[in-house]
Amino acid sequence: MTPTNGTTVKQVQVTFDCADPRALSLFWNDVLGYQFPPPPPGFDSWDAFSETLPEAHRNSASASEDPAGVGPRLFFQRVPEGKTVKNRVHLDVRAAPGLQGDERMAALEEECERLVALGATRVERHEPAPPMAGGHIIMQDPEGNEFCLD
Repeated sequence: MTPTNGTTVKQVQVTFDCADPRALSLFWNDVLGYQFPPPPPGFDSWDAFSETLPEAHRNSASASEDPAGVGPRLFFQRVPEGKTVKNRVHLDVRAAPGLQGDERMAALEEECERLVALGATRVERHEPAPPMAGGHIIMQDPEGNEFCLD
């Protein structure tokens, strides 16, 4: 596809630096309804492929993909250092599109409860402030990466 300015449309992959790529990708699979991509040819599972790697390279990376092929691919790579500051970029999980007021906030609260049960942390709730903001909940994934329920 070529936009009107003549450039080619690019796909986006969102990369997370983390300590446990497999666990974090499982969390985001549950959050977004994503799944692991197929394992490399010749392997019936990622676990079977992992067994062929040296111990130091096992769980060094993982990925999550939208089964419909619409959303961006998520990539998780193991890094030695932990998270130390607030994210400069974060994901907004659109959990209540089209909803307003109390109905919207109730839907966000319900999704927040589900994600906390999966290992997320609730940080704070921001009330609706029409017309500029519909309200949202700031959260953290199991490794402390901020995201919003929007």
